[in-house]
Amino acid sequence: MQKITTSRARKKDTRDKIELGGLIVKAGLRFEKRTTLLGALLELRTHLEENDSERQRLTAIGVEAFGNDSE
Repeated sequence: MQKITTSRARKKDTRDKIELGGLIVKAGLRFEKRTTLLGALLELRTHLEENDSERQRLTAIGVEAFGNDSE
């Protein structure tokens, strides 16, 4: 049973990472250096911890971008 649970967890982790990579592509950042992306994400994390209104603003932008998938 432990092996099945571990296998499921690994598959879910892999799926999550693939989806997150897809976000990078969707944002048009595919060719940015990994160090630049990581730095931006770390900075964003700090910024969002301090500013809930910014989180809401960025969420609205993301919702709109996902809504434009058919275009």
